[in-house]
Amino acid sequence: MSYRIGSGIDFHQLAEGRDLWIGGVKIPHNKGSLGHSDADVLLHAICDGLLGALALGDIGVHFPDTDNRYKNIDSKLLLKECYRLITEKGYKPVNIDTTICLEKPKIKPYVQQMQEAIAKILGLDNNDVSIKATTTEKMGFAGREEGLVAYATVLLVKI
Repeated sequence: MSYRIGSGIDFHQLAEGRDLWIGGVKIPHNKGSLGHSDADVLLHAICDGLLGALALGDIGVHFPDTDNRYKNIDSKLLLKECYRLITEKGYKPVNIDTTICLEKPKIKPYVQQMQEAIAKILGLDNNDVSIKATTTEKMGFAGREEGLVAYATVLLVKI
């Protein structure tokens, strides 16, 4: 069997007047992610991991923020397209491990919904999608609640 590993990382500023989408789930909060799309930092990191595993570039190559077709787009659609690209190359995901760094809000109540949303798109079981969260102990931009970051590691197998 042929395996490929990809890693992804994404950052977004937090701003008032925006919705906070993480892992395909809208989370109530006084700030949301700022970006050209819905700015779902977790799904963007997963997209980069999927693309990177097969050396297909990154999310900005496939969905540039200069293209109005992607203005305010639901990032679940971007993830579906990345999944299509990797299956077209003869691969499928085995599992995904992610970490989100932010001070607030706590995401534990939403993790199961996120796992379900991601697993459904990628043809995985919920227990194949790991979502962890941590604070930065009030250090840096995430600690000051100016932004958030997500990391993703993806394992693909040749089908």
